[in-house]
Amino acid sequence: MTSSQGSGGPWSDLDRPPLNAPALRRALVLPEGLWTSLDVVTGTGSTNSDLTARADELPEGAVLVAEEQTSGRGRLDRSWTAPARSGLFLSVLLKPEVPVQRWGWLPLLTGVAASTGLAKAAGVDISLKWPNDLLVSVAGEERKTGGILAERAGADGVVVGLGINVTLREEELPVPAAGSLLLADAVSTDRDTLLRAVLRSFEEWYRTWVRADGDPAASGLQEAYTAGCATLGRRVRADLPGERMLEGEAVALDGDGRLVVATEGGGTEAVGAGDIVHLRSAT
Repeated sequence: MTSSQGSGGPWSDLDRPPLNAPALRRALVLPEGLWTSLDVVTGTGSTNSDLTARADELPEGAVLVAEEQTSGRGRLDRSWTAPARSGLFLSVLLKPEVPVQRWGWLPLLTGVAASTGLAKAAGVDISLKWPNDLLVSVAGEERKTGGILAERAGADGVVVGLGINVTLREEELPVPAAGSLLLADAVSTDRDTLLRAVLRSFEEWYRTWVRADGDPAASGLQEAYTAGCATLGRRVRADLPGERMLEGEAVALDGDGRLVVATEGGGTEAVGAGDIVHLRSAT
C-alpha cells in the first residue's frame, strides 16, 4: 500500500493514533513464539522490500510495520493509496521447513489468518477473493479492504506483506471498489488490537500448516480457505500471463492452491496465477 497524502505528526489525526510498539512487542514477541522481533517505523518505501533486503541476516518471525508507506506494491505492481495510520501495513519474514512446492499456500494462509483474526477483533465478516484480496461488505456492496503479497526472500525465506484499510473514510477511497473496516461498521478500529489478533491468528495457522509439512488438507487450510472464498461458485474472468483470458465458473481449489475454473466447453482448467474478475454474485 502507498500513501500520497501528507502524514503530519503522529497525533495530527486524533482518530488515528500511532501504534504502541513496546506494548505490541510485549504481547507478541514471546519465548518459543513465532514472532522474534517487531519493529514499527513512521514511514518507509515498502515493508516487503525492507525485510527482503535483510532476509539472510534475520531469523524467521521478524515483523516490520509501517505507519505509512510511500512505495508499497501489490500484485502486478499495483499501488494502493492510504493516509498515514489509517490501516495496518506490515510484512513478516518466514522460513518454512516444508516442501518448496507448497510455499504457494502462504498467501492463502495469510488470507485465512487475517480474516479469522479480524472477524474476532473487529466483528466484521471478511471474505477472500482468490488469491490475494480481503473483501468486506459496505452498504451491501462488496469492496476490497486488504491485499496480500508474498515474495521469495534470501536463500530460504519468504516475505509476506499484508495491507488492511482500517479507518479509511469514504472521501479518502482511492477507487470506488475500495473499502475499510470502518465503512463496514467494525465494532473496533483500534489498530493495536487488530494487529495483535491478526498476528496471533497467523501464528496459529502457520504452526499448524508447518506441523502438517505444508499439507493443505491435513492442516485444514484448504477447507478453511474454500469455506471463506467469495470467488468460488461465481462466474469469473481470469486474465492470465501471455495476454490470455479464461472465462467460466470457479468451482474448486485444488491441492496446489490453484483455482479450478469450469469452462463452457465442459472442461476445467486450474489457474495458478492471474488477475481474477468476479462477473456475477455467488449463488
